[in-house]
Amino acid sequence: MSAEMNDRAAGAVLGTAAGDALGAGYEFGPALPDDAEVGMIGGGAFRWEPGEWTDDTSMAVPLLEVAARGQRFEGEALEHVAARWLDWSSTAKDVGNQTRAVFRAARAQGTAEAVREAAADFARTHERSAGNGSLMRTAPVALAHLDDELGLVDAARRISDLTHADPLAGDACVLWCLAIRRAIVTGGLDLQAGLSALPAERQQQWDTRIAEAEQKQPRDFPANGWAGGALQAAWSAITHGTSWVDVLERAVRGGNDTDTVAAIAGGLAGAAYGASAVPARWRRILHGWPGLDADQLIRMAVLAAQGGRDDAKGWPSAERFPANGWRTLVRHPHDDGVWLGSLQALDDLPPEIDAVVSMCRVGTRQMGAAQTDREQVEFWLIDQDGRNPNLDFVLRDAADTVAALRAEGRTVLVHCYAGQSRTPAVGAAYSVLHRGKPADVALREVDGALPSGGAAPYFRDAVRRLAATAGER
Repeated sequence: MSAEMNDRAAGAVLGTAAGDALGAGYEFGPALPDDAEVGMIGGGAFRWEPGEWTDDTSMAVPLLEVAARGQRFEGEALEHVAARWLDWSSTAKDVGNQTRAVFRAARAQGTAEAVREAAADFARTHERSAGNGSLMRTAPVALAHLDDELGLVDAARRISDLTHADPLAGDACVLWCLAIRRAIVTGGLDLQAGLSALPAERQQQWDTRIAEAEQKQPRDFPANGWAGGALQAAWSAITHGTSWVDVLERAVRGGNDTDTVAAIAGGLAGAAYGASAVPARWRRILHGWPGLDADQLIRMAVLAAQGGRDDAKGWPSAERFPANGWRTLVRHPHDDGVWLGSLQALDDLPPEIDAVVSMCRVGTRQMGAAQTDREQVEFWLIDQDGRNPNLDFVLRDAADTVAALRAEGRTVLVHCYAGQSRTPAVGAAYSVLHRGKPADVALREVDGALPSGGAAPYFRDAVRRLAATAGER
């Protein structure tokens, strides 16, 4: 797994959750105008908190737990999934009607087989049983099978069948999982490539649905409570979207089952754009059952993509990463409430610093147990040319996050591993976008404040691009 692939794998899970939470406040509402503002506002029929995900992501979490342990979806792993679902559903704010009926029938026995049998019974007695409830949670299944396309096809349908026995729901999960896998491995988006994995008699139907989605807008698929309509609305948003955020906003503006369509679209779009394309203003408030946040989802997703194993440096599970003696901590030349530093500075921060913006990998307890009251916002930025698919976005987002934290009255540390290159790049971007400094002045004066600072040429070019477009936001 390259860093870029891990970014995209994390994006599949983070994108699902963020889309889910974004759409939660608009669920059951009408389609919105193209220029309607969309925000992670919470509320809605179930009074969600801002940033709280719904049943879409909650049902994905047990699947992610299995994948993060490097397990496949069989035997004890399936029992774990069934038990977690049944436990969650007993107190959940919202459980889809079909899923609720299946769990009610299976609760007495409480096994995976009982859940599967209840789903089959539901399908036999209900003419329309291909709901979108299995498609919304399917992204973690793809992460567990990045090295096994055939195994993924089988697992996607088997997991769908647990609650949605209608073969059309399984078809949708197979198509979407294969597209997520392809996006993570190659960075490309292709939904039609998975058609050959479906039964021959249904391939043309799905090909027609995909083509129709590419020609229409999400609002043109109001029956998005069933798997086919949800897939079409999500694929339409992806096809017409110009960025990850634009994809999600389009999905929500389509109306009706907004949280689920946005979760489905967010998972596949996230697998293509990467977690680094998800704005920090959403990541900071993202949360949900069973008490997880955005950073924890990212770490679990990376573990799942790596087969349940950390990489050679201990990412993502290590509590600390060694800092190799580079301790840098200086004030930002254009804002005394912002500090610039290195990873080692986290070991002994001044008490006034109550927010940290990290531009490198950090351990789960890098700041120590005594300092957990400090808010930490992590960004995915690689100090190598050509390795950041969302470079300008990440620099702008990091600078905007510093400004947002300052507006909240916080004192902020911006740091990377050695306090070089990434740290001055973000510091200069902050000066350009929020302190009114010309790019070259910002770069020179921020570099000069650091003992060994100096943003790499590709970062300096990005800061200049941000300066050129600063007035266009």
